[in-house]
Amino acid sequence: MKAAIVYFSLEGNTKFVAEKISKQTGAEELRLIPKKDYPTGKISKFFWGGKSVTFGEKPKLESYDFKEDEYDVVIIGTPVWASSFTPPIKTFLAEHNLAGKKVALFACQMGNDAEKCFDKLKKEIGDCEILATLALTDPGKNRTNENQLQIDTFCYNILNKINQ
Repeated sequence: MKAAIVYFSLEGNTKFVAEKISKQTGAEELRLIPKKDYPTGKISKFFWGGKSVTFGEKPKLESYDFKEDEYDVVIIGTPVWASSFTPPIKTFLAEHNLAGKKVALFACQMGNDAEKCFDKLKKEIGDCEILATLALTDPGKNRTNENQLQIDTFCYNILNKINQ
């Protein structure tokens, strides 16, 4: 099995989880980096992030190497912005066809909108097999045993479904 974790992380939460998942699954990490940074200030990040999602923006990304045909599983990670996934993930999905792939989704949230985010991601990706989903609240800051258990379970579910 060859797997990739494709993610965007603004403040480190999604990166933190991606690294944990990579260690347990052996998946390669691909961090998406927009050519133009998003603000990280308390109010400005919500304004710019929400605006970017609402208007369906697809920012230009720093160059990266990804060939979807080389991977059996693609794990997508995103912060939740305005009840949706981030624009860098939207750009990635517009550039790559994951239909027919085995996909797992994880989201880092401040509220409780990860399920809405997952629904939108599933619709954007199209016809694929969703192996597992994982929603965590501020996991980089809240490094709890419960969050670790959820990450462990997410990884177990992915590996178990692949090996069936």
